Amino acid sequence: MLTLYHTPISPNSRRVWITLLEKRLKFELVEIKLDKEQFKPEFLAINPFHHIPVLVDDGFNIVESLAILDYLEAKYPTPVMLPKDPKDLAIARMVQLVTVNELLPATTTFIPQFLGLPGGDPEKIEKAQQKIVTVLKFFENLLDDRPYFASHNLTLAEVVAGTVVTRLPRVGIFLGEYPKLSAWCDRLVARPTWQTTEATPEVIEAFKSIVVAIMAQQNVG
Repeated sequence: MLTLYHTPISPNSRRVWITLLEKRLKFELVEIKLDKEQFKPEFLAINPFHHIPVLVDDGFNIVESLAILDYLEAKYPTPVMLPKDPKDLAIARMVQLVTVNELLPATTTFIPQFLGLPGGDPEKIEKAQQKIVTVLKFFENLLDDRPYFASHNLTLAEVVAGTVVTRLPRVGIFLGEYPKLSAWCDRLVARPTWQTTEATPEVIEAFKSIVVAIMAQQNVG
């Protein structure tokens, strides 16, 4: 039995959740609340780095979301979610790694805006916006006449990049200048797996409370 330890607000968790659903696998969801629940001994026994997500498959613990995606693709290859052609595979991998290494770190600057909170360093916001524009232009140029990155079918590039890019309009970054990427996003958010895993207002409010508490502690310090 597959068990996914996750947090609904996290794009890292969501990419694994979507993949499990797209592959139509049976699994159990266990929510880990980020109010220090991730530091409890029982969770640290599964992942000593106290990060989510973690996938447990018959006693085998897998940490790091990209490693989990590779594991699922190798063990459960239907439907295929990575291209076989070398060029197409390179495109899918580039999209994954650029998302993780460039795009996602830049978007963390906008967490207060995403939660409807005040604040944010204007200089950091400007630099983050420039980084995001660079990534969006890169993605726009990688898309061709196929509906997904380097494929006619959904790939792991989509579940990684799509859990971040589709949320950008919520922080005031719109995709009007990127027609191919905008159409790509529309295709993703229309999929049942995206709709099933979308963070609810209740989830966002709960995360907001945690962030507010952390910010209050930092101000006191």
